[in-house]
Amino acid sequence: MGFLCYNSVGDGICIGPDGKIWFSDVNQIGKISPKNGNIKDYSIPDGDANDITAGPDGNLWFTNGYMNQIGKISPINGKITEYPVPTKSAGPDSITAGPDGNLCFTEEECDQIGKISPITDIITEYAVPSAYSDPCSITVGPDGNIWFTEHEGNKIGKIDPTTGIITEYSIPPPQNDTYVVDSITAGPDGNLWFVVCQGNVIDKISPDNDDITEYPILSSDFGNILNEITEGPDGNLWFTFGGAHQIGKISPSTGTVTEYQVGY
Repeated sequence: MGFLCYNSVGDGICIGPDGKIWFSDVNQIGKISPKNGNIKDYSIPDGDANDITAGPDGNLWFTNGYMNQIGKISPINGKITEYPVPTKSAGPDSITAGPDGNLCFTEEECDQIGKISPITDIITEYAVPSAYSDPCSITVGPDGNIWFTEHEGNKIGKIDPTTGIITEYSIPPPQNDTYVVDSITAGPDGNLWFVVCQGNVIDKISPDNDDITEYPILSSDFGNILNEITEGPDGNLWFTFGGAHQIGKISPSTGTVTEYQVGY
């Protein structure tokens, strides 16, 4: 299951191997006990944590875009180790554990996808075919590929973790100048679901035939900014959007959208 989250700098949250909820934040990594709500913070030597995920080696791995590093933190003793990304000012952002045992991450400032081995700590980088694509969110698809959004390129990309080959798919024509894609997640229906910022739609792409389907949200104001999307424990996809101060959900089987107003 996934979690919805939003904070000032970091926007990553995940379940650690210790059963705690780990999250990225300004200048630190935090964890909270789901049993009693106790929070403990671990300071990052320098920079901020953008995103965080549980690694196959029992550590938590995170991106530090400000310092151009990939970090890991031990859930046992809180020790933090960081590794510099080879490309200068690459801007590592979103990170996920790949099916091949490596950690894959987006490099939004240099249009690349990176991966790091938790065994050797070696980082390999792959160029996204489209220039100025701004790869943003990343997730593992049900087909064993790594899928990501191209925030400025208005495309969805996938990378084969074995060969490093990247394929891109254009989303439907934009409705206005700020029609850009953002967060992506694997749905319970075997498709990849993603939000379109200020486009008033939730999209899905099939890994079987690469078809893209769009579902309009109820709030039609282009001031609404869709942010994050994740699978909920009820089998629906849940998403956030800031302009309307609402939380939304969409049924993967019917495409029905429901929105809930939150406080101002």
